[in-house]
Amino acid sequence: MFVTFNSEAGSSVTMFGDAAIELLKMMGHSGTVPSAVLADDVPAALARLQQALAAAEPAGKASQGKQSDDADAPPPIKLGQRAFPLIQLLTAAAQKHCDVMWEKGRRLV
Repeated sequence: MFVTFNSEAGSSVTMFGDAAIELLKMMGHSGTVPSAVLADDVPAALARLQQALAAAEPAGKASQGKQSDDADAPPPIKLGQRAFPLIQLLTAAAQKHCDVMWEKGRRLV
């Protein structure tokens, strides 16, 4: 499943469903798809997301020292990296006082 975030404040953001739901929960939302955050609640949701990601970051740094079984495997993409486009969208929505909605997205091919 993919989840697409939309707002009048910027371009839509599509991401894998598991990452999107985890980020929604970090924002203080239930993780329900589809749903929305109203414009008045966007700044608080953004702040909760940023705090949760900052708190999760030290745990990610500790695991970097472990060697992978597959030396040729690329490093995993951290949740904070996956969250970056959503943070940009939430920031723009907070500045322009717009709602942010999300729904099941279509597979991008």
